[in-house]
Amino acid sequence: TSEYYSLYPLNSGYYSNYILVQEGGALLNGQQPPSVYGLWQNVGAQYNNYFIGNYKQIGFNANGSADIGNHAVQFGFQYEQRSDRYYSCYPVGLWNLMRQITNAHIIQLDKKNPHPVFVDGVFQDTINYDRLYDAASQYFFDYNLRKKLGLPIDGTDWIDIDNYDPSTFSMDMFSADELLNNGNSYVYYQGYDHTGKILRKKPSFDDFFTKKDAYGNYTREIGAFEPIYMAGYVNDKFAFNDLIFNIGLRVDRFDANQKVLKDPYLLFPAKTVKEVTDLGPHPSNMGPDYVVYVNDVENPTSILGYRNGSTWYNAQGAEITDPAVIETASGIAPYLVDPKQKTISSNAFKDYEPQVNFMPRISFSFPISDEALFFAHYDVLTKRPTDGIQLDPLDYFFIQSRSENTINNPALQCEKTVDYELGFQQALNKKSAIKMSAYYREMRNLVQAYRFSGAYPVSYYSYNNIDFGTVKGLTISYDLRQSGNVWLKASYTLQFADGTGSDATSAVALIRTGQPNLRTTNPVSFDRRHAITMVLDFRYSEGKNYNGPKIKKIIVDKDGNKKVKYINILENAGANFTFTGGSGVPY
Repeated sequence: TSEYYSLYPLNSGYYSNYILVQEGGALLNGQQPPSVYGLWQNVGAQYNNYFIGNYKQIGFNANGSADIGNHAVQFGFQYEQRSDRYYSCYPVGLWNLMRQITNAHIIQLDKKNPHPVFVDGVFQDTINYDRLYDAASQYFFDYNLRKKLGLPIDGTDWIDIDNYDPSTFSMDMFSADELLNNGNSYVYYQGYDHTGKILRKKPSFDDFFTKKDAYGNYTREIGAFEPIYMAGYVNDKFAFNDLIFNIGLRVDRFDANQKVLKDPYLLFPAKTVKEVTDLGPHPSNMGPDYVVYVNDVENPTSILGYRNGSTWYNAQGAEITDPAVIETASGIAPYLVDPKQKTISSNAFKDYEPQVNFMPRISFSFPISDEALFFAHYDVLTKRPTDGIQLDPLDYFFIQSRSENTINNPALQCEKTVDYELGFQQALNKKSAIKMSAYYREMRNLVQAYRFSGAYPVSYYSYNNIDFGTVKGLTISYDLRQSGNVWLKASYTLQFADGTGSDATSAVALIRTGQPNLRTTNPVSFDRRHAITMVLDFRYSEGKNYNGPKIKKIIVDKDGNKKVKYINILENAGANFTFTGGSGVPY
């Protein structure tokens, strides 16, 4: 930019508009330097992100134990609540935004009040017009800028944004809707307001849709993400005859503490079978709470299909796999309660239903001799959702422009694993033993990318608890206690791991081709047919137990007597080796 200014004099005409400046290679406010010949990044860091976060967590843990007879009882309780807040801004684009919304209300001319041009009483075939002030088209940023510059708020002065120092502008000059830009947002926030100030009071969910400031602008406040997790457990270890039992129960309660859609396929209320009585009889297999789909949203005259949860039916009540079968030329058409409603509101949401999970654990061992025993266990484990669950009302408020993004699903449930194992352990001698165990693990409710096809007003991408998988395996291990200088542990595992997805994004490429949300089991990314592990420890002891190399040293005392002394050069020294091997993974 400096080079451009040095090449052309101020009044040369090369500064008449910003297009000439750009074509000359200079940069406007908000533009970033390009790469050099497409090969090297230009000098200087090209930042376009401002971020601030505030993350807090309070927790309480209590644990206890007691011996009652031959029972060893353990118990505990846990409480945890997080508070996640963040604010991010992409400032480079703000310059274009300011250029667009400044002067937007004075673009038109006041043609009702012409100013003919006369010279010495002779009309010069020229008519000038003042700019027409349109208060309804004035943006809040323009209003604040004129106020800050000391210009009449309702004046027609033309403001050149690039003529002012960047310190002239601040985030609080914009309204929330101006920065959100119809879904193409310049800011993202939760627990902060749109200007980057932390919210001192928690807004209600309805405030996002209805609350306005003193100027009549929507504030679009979004509260912090504050999930609550509680858990309690009790465990009892006892012996019964020759059996040793370990029995316990853990109860988890997870509350995302936020709103979720009442129906993930509907952003506006729609009528059900029991409410639609004006379009003829319904198939006998349609339940009273099934959603009805018609031929026209504005003026329904016939029924095209039904839906129960994520299961779709045609007008005859036959199940279909693709809702596109019952779409109209303008898309899917639910029988809306209010066809005139065009903006989503809080009545499309409900409270998150807390997830309560009971996780029993049962294990026992049965010695069949002094040198052998059988053992088995059954476990249920759950994992609370951590990714893809945080509600952002903006995703739904601007669903039309964000439907191609993968948005969070605030209604995600806990993932569950059920684990079984049966094994046998045998002592080979006093220092070594062999153990064999077979295990089976079921994984349920796993999170996977999902397309809500047939959602109204538009289909969108999100996540859902639809994946599942199984892991089957056999492990043989050999343990050698310290024998001389060697300690050894080796194991071999044969495993088969299959599932409908390896992680939450495995199906993204498939569903973005427009295919239905099909579930097919395949080897998952951590499937490994054969795995071998060995840990070898070689170590010398000390004192009388030392059996390593020594150095002979002759010591002569003051009387001339010679004594032989041996120095244990590797006393307490050792080396540890870990060997791993396997047949590889499928991907």
